Amino acid sequence: MNRPRNAPFALADRRLVVCLGPGGVGKTTISAALALHLAISGRGVDVMTVDPAPRLLDALGLRAEDSSLQPVNLDAAGARRGGRLRALKLDPKRVFDRLIERHAPSAAARDAILADRVYRNLSNALAGVADYMAMEQLLELARAPDADMIVLDTPPAAEALDFLGAPRRMLELLGSRAVTLLSAAGGAMRGPFSMLDLAARAALGAFDRITGLRLLGDVQNFVRNFSGMYAGFAERAAAAEELLRDPRTLIVIVATAERERVAQALEFAAALDEMNLKAGAIAVNRVRPPLPNAAAIANSRDIPASLKAKLQSNLAELAALKMRERVALDALHAALPDGVELLYATDLGREPRSLADLAEIARSIRRA
Repeated sequence: MNRPRNAPFALADRRLVVCLGPGGVGKTTISAALALHLAISGRGVDVMTVDPAPRLLDALGLRAEDSSLQPVNLDAAGARRGGRLRALKLDPKRVFDRLIERHAPSAAARDAILADRVYRNLSNALAGVADYMAMEQLLELARAPDADMIVLDTPPAAEALDFLGAPRRMLELLGSRAVTLLSAAGGAMRGPFSMLDLAARAALGAFDRITGLRLLGDVQNFVRNFSGMYAGFAERAAAAEELLRDPRTLIVIVATAERERVAQALEFAAALDEMNLKAGAIAVNRVRPPLPNAAAIANSRDIPASLKAKLQSNLAELAALKMRERVALDALHAALPDGVELLYATDLGREPRSLADLAEIARSIRRA
């Protein structure tokens, strides 16, 4: 049965909430507000930000330089029994190193990988690695014995879609011909390698001889050092993909009531459909509150004439902004994909800087 309009947004049956959207719409704020709301209601919540900006941890009063799970003090928030909130800012290299230490087949393999030149550059530099390490961290949180509820703040714009596609790309990489070839290279070749494989290996070898960079040998050593770990990466990538598609996972697209932001939100929803993922809600942040009563201002005998004129001028400007907002929201409502809820979060009127501010935003989130 459909809930009535303007009913509070319920998340009781969810286990993972993924917030995504373009930069500048307050995605991090909505993530933190939802996490705090859930914690106050009695859930045990872990909120993780993949966005490199430290705004989430700042709003929660935590240390941006600390990449471990940090508890948030809810003493003044009136949390129900059992409610707790922890926040984490992703450190991709730390996650990758921890995976190697935990899953390497031997101490010698662990030390060889951590000291490997290719691994050191790979774990620090590539965006795709950061995307997948975020999924590894998400899976670690989900598999923790005390896991209850997770809220995930993704990178802005198209990077969020790259992030959501990371498990599938990892599975495709581990099943690729390149990994098979490099794993066998340097030793006796086994299996049905084609002339194209041999030609590629010969070309890389020639490149090494000309440049002196030893790229082929380094990459071969890197791939061989991971021998015995590929199955584990594949298993966890499949588990992360399954988690994203779990019925208890809610993907929330965050937008604002502006024409271009509405268009971006709808593009995000379409892109998710192409990835066989489904947006569950579009949350419009910073919706303006109702305007003051113009007639009450005009008829007031307690407001000096000069102040009344300024108030009426300001009110006219606000009314014009509110009209543009209404046009954008009507367009979004008309184009809303089937099965996607439309949510509004009222504009706070200032930058959220405390738990109280985040809680006020959370309380304002309603179905449109």
